[in-house]
Amino acid sequence: MASVPRGGLEGLAVLVTGGGSGIGLGCARRFVRDGAHVTICGRGEARLDEARRALEPEVAGGSIHAVVADVTDEDAVIRAVAAAAEPTGRLDGVVASAGGSESIGPTTQLDVEAFRRTLDLNVTGTMLVLKHAARRMVAAGGGSFVGISSIAASNTHRWFGAYGPAKAGIDMLCMQAADELGPSGVRVNAIRPGLVDTELVGFVTAGGPVLDDYLACMPISRVGTPEDIAGMARYLIGPESGWVTGQVLNVDGGNSIRRGPDYSGVFRDVFGDDGLRGVVAEG
Repeated sequence: MASVPRGGLEGLAVLVTGGGSGIGLGCARRFVRDGAHVTICGRGEARLDEARRALEPEVAGGSIHAVVADVTDEDAVIRAVAAAAEPTGRLDGVVASAGGSESIGPTTQLDVEAFRRTLDLNVTGTMLVLKHAARRMVAAGGGSFVGISSIAASNTHRWFGAYGPAKAGIDMLCMQAADELGPSGVRVNAIRPGLVDTELVGFVTAGGPVLDDYLACMPISRVGTPEDIAGMARYLIGPESGWVTGQVLNVDGGNSIRRGPDYSGVFRDVFGDDGLRGVVAEG
C-alpha cells in the first residue's frame, strides 16, 4: 500500500468527539500527524488521558488536548467547543464521532427508554456539537463539520433497534445544515462507515458466520480500519474538499451496494425464530 502524504492541516484547530477510542481516535491520530491542533472529548477521563498520551509522540507541529464532555449535555458541549478553539482562537473542523446504541432486538420487543437514549446520544448529541461549533465557524467565516453515520442508515440491519434510524437522522441533519450554512462558508458532510475493526464489534471481527456474511457483501472483501475512515475525514476537513458539502459518503468496501448483514444466527438464540419475525408471547 502506498504511503500516505502527511501535512496540510497546519494551523487548523479540530475537535473530535468520541476521540478516546475507535474511529474518533483514528481521526485524531491522522489530524495530529498532519499538523492540526486537535482536541478530543468523551465521557471517560481515564480513556481520554490514555488516548492523549498515545497521540503526543505523533504530534507534528500542532498539539493534542483532551476535555471530558458528554455530547448530550449542552453545557458540556459548549465547554468542549470553547476548549477546542483555544489553541488558535478559532475552530476550523469537527468530527462528531461520539455515538453508540443501547437499543437492540425485534421491533415488537424494543425497550422504549433504550430507544430514546440511543436517539439522544446519536442525533441530539451530533446536533448539539453542530449547533455550537457552527456558531463559531460562521463567525470566523467558515469551517468543516463531519458527522459519523453508519451503513445502517442506508441498508437495513435487522434487529438493530434505534441504531439505524438514529444514524439516518445524522445523515439528514448534516444535509439540512449544509443547505443552511453554505452561504456562511461552513461545509457539513457525513461519513457512513461499514464494518470497522473497533472494540465495539470485536465479537464480529473475531470471526464466524456474521463476519463471513459481511465479507460476502463487500466487493473489497476485508474489515475496515479506523484509518480508512480517518482518510475520508481528513479529506473532508482539509482544503482539498473546499467545494464538497451536503454529502453522505460511504466508506465500507462497497457493502452499501449490496445488503446489510445477517445477524439471525446471533439473535435467534435470544429471541427465537418467531420472535425475529415479530411474534410476542401473550401474558
